[in-house]
Amino acid sequence: MAISEFEIKRIEKLVGQYVESRRPAAHQRSQVDISFRISGQSFELFDIRPQWNDPTQKIEGPIAKATYVKSQKIWKVYWMRADGKWHAYQPFPSSASLEKILDVIEQDSHGCFWG
Repeated sequence: MAISEFEIKRIEKLVGQYVESRRPAAHQRSQVDISFRISGQSFELFDIRPQWNDPTQKIEGPIAKATYVKSQKIWKVYWMRADGKWHAYQPFPSSASLEKILDVIEQDSHGCFWG
């Protein structure tokens, strides 16, 4: 079952505010920027950069992913390992609060999201 339109608007608002707080200065955004997308039960944070060998092309790099498990009423947070797959963020794998998930991503105590 998909998340409701109300929940989508709430995600857009909270994650949008978080992304805006992390975005680089306007004059740097052509070199690196941060954005997010909502897909199904999840949202994904990613950076946007020019491709190294063709600066006219933009590439996206994963930062973090969170998925809402409606049956359990929790958010699960993931990071992408070098194998190119999303893995549960073991220091803090889930929370009922989207705000707490964003706080865990921001704190990044193990350097999995922001390096």
